[in-house]
Amino acid sequence: MSDLNDTIHAVTKRVIERSKPSRDAYLDLMRREAERAPEHKDVACSNLAHAFAGAQEDQATMKSGRAPNLGIVSAYNDMLSAHQPYGRYPDRMKIYAREVGATAQVAGATPAMCDGVTQGEDGMELSLFSRDNIAMAAAIALSHQMYDGAAYLGICDKIVPGLMIGALRFGHLPAIFVPSGPMPSGISNAQKQETRQKYASGEVGRDELLASELGSYHSPGTCTFYGTANSNQMMMEMMGLHVPGAAFVQPGTKLRQALDRAAVHRLVDLAGTTTRTLAQVVDEKAIINAAIGLLATGGSTNHAIHLPAMARAGGIIFDWNDLAELSSVVPLVARVYPNGAGDVNHFHAAGGMGYVIGSLLDEGLAHGDILTVWEDGFAAYSQEPVWEDETLAWTRVDESRDETMLRPASDPFQPDGGMRLLTGNLGRACFKSSAVAKERWTIEAPARVFEDQHDVAKAFKAGELDRDCVVVVRFQGPRANGMPELHALTPPLAVLQDKGFKVALVTDGRMSGASGKVPAAIHCTPEALGGGPLSLIRDGDIVRVCAETGELSTSANLSGRSPAPDPAQAWGVGRELYRMMQAHADGAEQGASAMLASAGL
Repeated sequence: MSDLNDTIHAVTKRVIERSKPSRDAYLDLMRREAERAPEHKDVACSNLAHAFAGAQEDQATMKSGRAPNLGIVSAYNDMLSAHQPYGRYPDRMKIYAREVGATAQVAGATPAMCDGVTQGEDGMELSLFSRDNIAMAAAIALSHQMYDGAAYLGICDKIVPGLMIGALRFGHLPAIFVPSGPMPSGISNAQKQETRQKYASGEVGRDELLASELGSYHSPGTCTFYGTANSNQMMMEMMGLHVPGAAFVQPGTKLRQALDRAAVHRLVDLAGTTTRTLAQVVDEKAIINAAIGLLATGGSTNHAIHLPAMARAGGIIFDWNDLAELSSVVPLVARVYPNGAGDVNHFHAAGGMGYVIGSLLDEGLAHGDILTVWEDGFAAYSQEPVWEDETLAWTRVDESRDETMLRPASDPFQPDGGMRLLTGNLGRACFKSSAVAKERWTIEAPARVFEDQHDVAKAFKAGELDRDCVVVVRFQGPRANGMPELHALTPPLAVLQDKGFKVALVTDGRMSGASGKVPAAIHCTPEALGGGPLSLIRDGDIVRVCAETGELSTSANLSGRSPAPDPAQAWGVGRELYRMMQAHADGAEQGASAMLASAGL
C-alpha cells in the first residue's frame, strides 16, 4: 500500500478542520445518548410489555434482559424491484439472530419510492424530499429505544441516504447496512438506449418501447445500470458499512443468504460496543472514501447532493470544492453503463468493488485506516466473497477480469474522476464528465429557455431544437418544485446530438444517476426561484458550458434585468403536502434538505 496521496490528505485535513465545531457537538450528543443506553434494560415494566407482547417465541429471551435485541429498519415494498426481496428478510434475520442467542424486531418501515416509475411524471417532485421523510421515519422507528444495534434494509436512490441520515442521529448504536443485490442482466444497454432514442424520434411505437424496457427491468433486484441505487451500494462498501463484498451479489443465491446471515451475526457481535458505533465508523475519512469511490467509478451525480447531506447528519461539512479537488487526483477506473457497455453484474464479475478498493489502496488513493463494521478493517473490502463447500469465504481480487470495464488505478481510463465543478455568473453546478466524450466538454450556443420539462419535449417534437443550443430548464430547484430528476430529457437531447448539433443542458434540477452522453450542468445553485441567475436568462443569450475550464456563464449583461416571475405552485399527487419542505430547503450544495436546515445541522 502506497502513502496517501497528498491532495487527498489535504482535502481530508481541510474537512476535519472545517467540521471540528459541528463534529465535536455531534460526538458529544452521541456520548450522552450512549450513557442512557441500553434503556430497555431498566424502563418501566409496562413499556417493556408493550415492546415484547408481539415477540412470541423471542419473548422469553427478551424478558431475560441478557441478550442483544436488534432493530430492523426496512424500506420494503414490492413495487420496487430492488426492494421486493426484502419481504422475507425479517423472518430470516430473526432466525439468524436466534442462532447466536439474540433477538431481532422490525423497528419500523420507511417510504421507498422509485424514481424509475415517477421519471418524467408529477410524482417525481416528491422524490428528493422523500429522503427527509425516510430519515424521519427511521428516527421514529428507533425512538422506542429498545435496541442494541440496528440493521438498515434499503438500496435505492433517496432511501439509503435517508436511512443514513436517520441512522446517524442514533449513531451511538452499532449499525450495518444490508443490500439485497441486482437483478440478472437483461437486454444490452446499447439496445435499450437505441430503442429509447427511436421512440423519441417517432421511429418506433409505445409497444416496442415497453417491450424493450421490460427486457431490461425484468425481475426482482436492483436495476443493473450504474445509477444512484448501485452508487449507494458502492459507497456503503467504501465506508465499511457492509459485510465485505455484499453490494452486488444477486438475490436468491446461497452466497446472498450467507452474506445476510453474516451481517446479523456481526451486528450481534457489535451490540453493546463502545468502540465501533455508527458515529465512530462514519467519520471524515469515511466520507472522503465515499467521494473517492464515487469519482473512481463514475457514479451518480445525485450524490453531489446526498453526500453533503449525509455528512451533515454526522456533524461533517463536505462541499463541492472538496469533491472537485478530489476529482483532480482520483482516476476513473470503471466504465459501467451509462459510462460503458456492461452493467453492474459484468462489473462485479470483472472484480467489482474488491478490485476497485484494492487498486485504490495500492496507489494511496483511499484511506486504508478507516474503522469499519468488519473486524479485519478496510483491507477486508479488497476481497470478494465466495460460497465454497457450503462455507462463506473471501478471496483477494488481484487483477481485473475485463479491462474494458475495470482497470487498475495505475493505468486508468482517465487520470481524473467523473465529476467537475462549474462556476460563473450563472452560479455553481455539477458536470458528469465521465459519461461525456471529451470533444463535447465545451458547448457555447444560444439559450433556449424552458420552465417545464414537458415543454422541452414539445419543442423537440416540433423541430424547434434542431440547431446548436443550450437548453435551460429552470425553476426545478428544491424550493421551486422539489428538484425532480429530468432524465426523461436525455433521449431527445441525445437525438439532437447524434444529428450533429452542439447541445447541452443547464438546469437547477437533477439528472438521474443514469446521466448519459449529453453535456449537462446540473444542480445549479442558487436556484432560479427568488431571483437566482437562471431566472435572468432569456432565449438567444449565449451560454457557455465548459468542463475543461470549469465554466458556467453567459456573455449577456444580466445586470438590470428583472427575474422571470416565480411559477405557481402545483397541486396534485400529494405535492401540496410538501410545501413546508420546499419552503425551508437549503441549496443543492448543502444537500437540499429542509429537515437538516430546520434542525440547524
